[in-house]
Amino acid sequence: MRITHSLHTIHTDPAWHCGEAARSRPRSLRRRFPWVLAAIVAAACSDASEGGPSAAGDNPETPSPNTLTDAERDAGWRLLFDGETTDGWRGYNREEFPDTGWAVVDGMLVVGATSTDPDVAVGGDIVTTESFTDFDLKFEFMLSEVANSGVLYRVIEEEGAAIWHNAPEYQVLDDPAYIEMGTMDMNTHLTGDNYDLHASGEKTLHPPGEWNEGRIRILGNVVEHWLNGVKTVEYELGSYDWRLLVRDSKFAPFPRYGTAASGPIGLQDHGRNVWYRNIKVLPLEPVSIFNGEDLDGWVVHGTERWYVEDGELVCESGPDAEYGYLTTERSYRDFDLWVDFKQEADGNSGVFFRSSVEGTTVTGWQAEVAPPGMATGGIYESYGRGWLVQPSPERDHLLRMGDWNTMRVRAVGDRVRTWLNGTLMVAIEDETIGAAEGSIALQIHDGGGIKVRWRNLRVVDLGG
Repeated sequence: MRITHSLHTIHTDPAWHCGEAARSRPRSLRRRFPWVLAAIVAAACSDASEGGPSAAGDNPETPSPNTLTDAERDAGWRLLFDGETTDGWRGYNREEFPDTGWAVVDGMLVVGATSTDPDVAVGGDIVTTESFTDFDLKFEFMLSEVANSGVLYRVIEEEGAAIWHNAPEYQVLDDPAYIEMGTMDMNTHLTGDNYDLHASGEKTLHPPGEWNEGRIRILGNVVEHWLNGVKTVEYELGSYDWRLLVRDSKFAPFPRYGTAASGPIGLQDHGRNVWYRNIKVLPLEPVSIFNGEDLDGWVVHGTERWYVEDGELVCESGPDAEYGYLTTERSYRDFDLWVDFKQEADGNSGVFFRSSVEGTTVTGWQAEVAPPGMATGGIYESYGRGWLVQPSPERDHLLRMGDWNTMRVRAVGDRVRTWLNGTLMVAIEDETIGAAEGSIALQIHDGGGIKVRWRNLRVVDLGG
């Protein structure tokens, strides 16, 4: 084994023999990671008994730790930890990486790796050297007993302030140990929670010595926490409900909490050992689905008029005054969509999602675009159940008839939400919607006399 303190890296020698493996480690390392070393030894010996060790990456479905698959690289994923160095990380409120506390051990970034007292944080919190705005972050973590750490995002660095004063946190914790202590209310303080604000639903947390996968996805003001493939928390930064929770939380004295639009990603040092690996990020950037020049990528259904004028997409009633649709050529399942629209005449239209069109008969769901008093932002199921949810009439004033408006439609699984000019209009969970997939479509209603302009059609594909 060789230790390179300048890189905070501890490497083990792959050639050591199974029978001497544990005894060949320095006593300090054996005391610090006894059961983790035992797991490493057991895995290595098991491989040897079957004809020699095999890398996790030998199976294309199980890539080696701290690597990306071809599909991930093509999609734009990036590693934030290379498994060998601390490149891309530094101390919170510091220019350099901590010279104590943290270390890279056998491809893992370890909290408290060089501390002598497991309950004392000697290294301090660390953050990425790069800032991130909207992103999908995945990471694996393994707990020690009584472990306590966290992953923070959109960090604000402020002299004299702790990292958690200003940044939301994905809690990482040995849940059973702290529940058993009974020293505090653990609601909103367990793994996968949005620390001190939102509690997880049902989840599976693997015990100390086993790997867990965490995930944080943030797009605009919507944040999701995931644990081992299950969403644990979803909330909206800056919303009325969020502000109420902050007001009654430990963050109330910190006016900058959760206000950053961008910032580093942080890992918390709370003293006990936590092992991190496979830390990777996918920046989420909206992609335009209208080029401002022609209808490339779209399909016209019906005889109503769809054309491009002055870089804007126009739908206008034709001589038949029937229904008409313009659908994307590709399908979307989970997505976040923004569209600007201006109703020049009547304006009875809509944004369909997970839809299909045969002739001029549509299957799917519509985020309503209509004149005042007609539930713009509501969700309607055509040729089926009709209105599923309508916004409160009190929000009707948000529609700017004859001027530009921005609608946002977010569909993830069976949950759909719409916003109009930045205000949440409706939220619904529906199993039928959740089972569907299809095109994004714009509608022009029958009856004639309708003209609506569209621009800035942008989507983030959130996968399935």
